[in-house]
Order: sequence, then structure tokens, then C-alpha cells
Amino acid sequence: MTEQQTDMEVVAGPHQHFSYEQDALLARLRRIEGQVRGVQRMVEEGRYCLDIVTQIQAITAAADKVSQQVLEEHIRGCVTDAIKDQRGDEAISELMTVLGRAIRR
Repeated sequence: MTEQQTDMEVVAGPHQHFSYEQDALLARLRRIEGQVRGVQRMVEEGRYCLDIVTQIQAITAAADKVSQQVLEEHIRGCVTDAIKDQRGDEAISELMTVLGRAIRR
């Protein structure tokens, strides 16, 4: 494991490129980034609290959608490959750790 690799990257093996449109994913992330900047402005301007909370909920929903897309691709690609390469138990354990954290949120 190198300094920049996480434990999960070592288990998963070599990084696989996303098969879905990376440009579309990056566009979603930029949109979320814009929403966050908008909320920062709202706070600076002293806007109504519930309007801010509503915007934060929209950001969370958008981030959840991105996470779902990346997770689906991980399962279809990385986990499937790990199972074929006899590393399925490790990949499933890694996946369950991430899902466990998501569920506790």
C-alpha cells in the first residue's frame, strides 16, 4: 500500500474507470458545488432559516444520487471483477462497511 492508497483501494485492486459518462457525473458535482455556494450566500445574507434548510436538503438529495450512481458502478464493475478473481469476500466486506456507514447517517 502506498501513502496515497486507502485500505479499500488495496482490496479493490487496480482502479477501474467508470463506464457511465464521467462528464455527466462531473456536471452533477459542479451543480452541487454551485448549490453549496448559493447556501453560503444565503447564510451571509441572513436569509430565512427554513429556506436554507430546504436548500441543504436539496444538496443532500443530489449528493445521495451521485453516491448511488458511483456505488452501482462499483458493484457492477469492481465487485463483480473481484468475485471473478476470487476476491469476492474482501470486496463484499468493503462494500458492507461503506453501506453500514451510509445507513447510520
